[in-house]
Amino acid sequence: MTEVSLTVPIALTCGEPAGIAPEITAMAWLALRDTPHAAFFLIGDADYFTERATASGLTVALTKITRPEEAERLFGTSIPVLHRPLPIHPEAGMISSKTAGNVVAAIDEAVALAISGNVSALVTNPIQKEALYATGFRHQGHTDYLAWLAGREGLEVMMLVAADLRVVPITVHIPLKDVASSITEELIITQASVVAQDLKKYFGLTSPRLAFTGLNPHAGENGAMGHEEQAIIIPALERLRRNGLTVSGPLPADTAFHPQARANYDAILCMYHDQALIPIKTLDFHGGVNVTLGLPFVRTSPDHGTALTIAGKGTANPASLIAALKLAGEMAKVSSG
Repeated sequence: MTEVSLTVPIALTCGEPAGIAPEITAMAWLALRDTPHAAFFLIGDADYFTERATASGLTVALTKITRPEEAERLFGTSIPVLHRPLPIHPEAGMISSKTAGNVVAAIDEAVALAISGNVSALVTNPIQKEALYATGFRHQGHTDYLAWLAGREGLEVMMLVAADLRVVPITVHIPLKDVASSITEELIITQASVVAQDLKKYFGLTSPRLAFTGLNPHAGENGAMGHEEQAIIIPALERLRRNGLTVSGPLPADTAFHPQARANYDAILCMYHDQALIPIKTLDFHGGVNVTLGLPFVRTSPDHGTALTIAGKGTANPASLIAALKLAGEMAKVSSG
């Protein structure tokens, strides 16, 4: 195996140790060790990850490092690890609040490295939020916590990417009954502006085309099935056009995602969680990537959870983590010029 040359590596956080992170990390390295732009180092417990990879039947080497720049000479032959020992080595599938502090600390360290420019991008393994809540963690999840750490609260935008589709849920983890009252012109404009800015910065699109779904069936059918399109969404799109953005919609959600429709936009902003995530997961269930826009650094993650029920069984699919690492590297390359 030849050594891989890279300039600045990607930081990969440990995620929930008892979940599938150890095995998908090992499988991702096996798939990417000859892919320079996706080269990464892990922030986590090297000994525990080695134990779990071995137990899953994976033959990989993990090498402890003290600085990110050491990853360059090691990535082609082993997984470089900023070794952060866990207080216990949990059994696969059995979460423990005793490791929660390490999970959060890995995120904190990765963000600090990203802000300082010591890593090209940040990729996060999945976390188990209830384990963190038991220790006082009060954020909804990765996305808002990263925005808080970076001083960008309110500007963070979740975008899901798979194949040729990029989707943004304008409202995310709220009950469906609260969606209509949560959508405002300002929310639409703020999120659309962040999306357009970062599509230029990280995806090289000089004039991004943004589409928007309606909230109601048939996009409200001129008020016959709801007033939100006419009262909120259409005025927001008119303001975005006046601001120089290329926008279309509101589109009926049931006809907005077929191949011919997707050819007309670079990203589509949807009014609620499932309206955005059902198409992306139908298109590529295992290969979708979660991208956080609006941060001062590149951040991606697998579009799935910790999968505790299959952790340690050797059946986890690494495709989403592999895609997240590749996309993070590509975004970092575009943004660096």
